[in-house]
Amino acid sequence: MKIVFMGTPDFARAALEKIIEVGHEVLLVVTQPDKPKGRSGELQVSEVKECALEHNIPVFQPVRIKLPENVAELKKYDADIYVVAAFGQILSQEILDIPRLGCVNIHASLLPEYRGAAPIQQAILDGKEETGVTIMQMAAGMDTGDILVQRTLPIADDETGGGLFDKLSDLGAKTIVEALPMIEKGELTPVPQDEEKATKCGKLSKDMGRIDFSKDAGTIRNLVRGLNPWPSAFTSFNKKTFKIWNVKVLGKPEYNQLIKEVSDGKDDVRANAINNGSFGTIMAVFKDSFVMLTGDGFLQVTEVQLEGKKRMAVKDFLLGYKLEVGTKLGE
Repeated sequence: MKIVFMGTPDFARAALEKIIEVGHEVLLVVTQPDKPKGRSGELQVSEVKECALEHNIPVFQPVRIKLPENVAELKKYDADIYVVAAFGQILSQEILDIPRLGCVNIHASLLPEYRGAAPIQQAILDGKEETGVTIMQMAAGMDTGDILVQRTLPIADDETGGGLFDKLSDLGAKTIVEALPMIEKGELTPVPQDEEKATKCGKLSKDMGRIDFSKDAGTIRNLVRGLNPWPSAFTSFNKKTFKIWNVKVLGKPEYNQLIKEVSDGKDDVRANAINNGSFGTIMAVFKDSFVMLTGDGFLQVTEVQLEGKKRMAVKDFLLGYKLEVGTKLGE
């Protein structure tokens, strides 16, 4: 098939590479304009552009794809279908009508659940046990088109946003190349989305990672997992940003057992454990972890990162910093 591919980040790159690998003809790659990065302001190309250049595919980078001159540019390419994956701009109905087979989108959720910008991370934040990818016939609304193909994927208990991102990127790439021949042959029956079951998720922001210790331990753990590696979950320690990278949920019986082990001298502790505290209080410090009190349950923290320092195991962090039992993080 002759394809115009639209996408920007590494999630989309996997699909583009797979489409090229199986022999489809990619006439054009459309991606977001290069953006300045860091203090130097050096322009950074998107993952999709980088892939296109490696395969000598023409690249088009409109600031606003809906403008008449940009629509006219797209019409120069006689594509059978447009494949879209995390492009970053909304397509007008005029654009959707250009290719003879329309436009299809690779979306990283089981639509109609999690329409929007960050479905991968949101599934973990919500404690879901399953997610997947949807190949959708695009319509003018935000992720509202008819479903063509769906593939499910279990979410492991220790899964992170970054790990799930990679798995769904790979699944999306495999699913789109399975779907394209069936689309061409008219073998797929579009299924309208159930609007009553539709949910939305917005873009990620750095402030989303601020930990509210009054919430239950499971919710906070999901925050830590879902926002790893970006924007990350954080609190503060000694008036510096203190990122929390890895935690384990402890119930009251488990915490009581830890206290018993402390009193029995079974762990090399830096301080004594305590029984009472407010949300965000450090309740116990061990040689390789420390325990926080939450609104419901306890969190055993095993990996952290203090502002200006590298990410490290708590065991290594405690070699240079003293965490006192009774200290309240976030103040």
